[in-house]
Amino acid sequence: MHELAPGIRHWTARHPKIGIEVSSYWLPDLGVLIDPLAVPAKVEDVNTILLTNRHHRRSSLEARERFGASVHVPEAGMQDWQGDPVEAYAPGDELAGGAVTAHGVGALCPDESALHIPSVSALAVADGVIRYEDDLRFVPDDLMDNPEGTKRGLKDAYAQLADELDFENLLVAHGQPLVGGAREALRTFATA
Repeated sequence: MHELAPGIRHWTARHPKIGIEVSSYWLPDLGVLIDPLAVPAKVEDVNTILLTNRHHRRSSLEARERFGASVHVPEAGMQDWQGDPVEAYAPGDELAGGAVTAHGVGALCPDESALHIPSVSALAVADGVIRYEDDLRFVPDDLMDNPEGTKRGLKDAYAQLADELDFENLLVAHGQPLVGGAREALRTFATA
């Protein structure tokens, strides 16, 4: 685990189902984990666990038990969480005591979301954009039902977020986060 920027800690772990490294985040000043997998022992004082889509279950329930934290999942994906001790959130909801605002992305799946965290100048995104190399990219076409339509929808959503929100860091769930210049990079990706 390392500090990406003030107030943002990042680590990666190999996802047991998909077999690749995925990213997780700890915002210690806010007591927040985002999309956690294999939470390091040095993480402490967590009260809120946020998932950017329903598929990012990862180690969230284990972290809930460890910290006594609440787990928040997009309401459009709650069908995958029946009987689990989680809370639903909707676009526009303020989470973590108002420190995080949820935004709908959709297109890839109904519960694809983004989380805006102004205090650390960050936007956390789910699966619609990845960064395993230098550039932002879409997930592979074979993970989309309608690749061209899905890409158009994702570009529209990300362009709107880049226009409306102020952030310098992009916290991707898949690949390496982008520290500094993320708003312009997302805008460029969305308008290319």
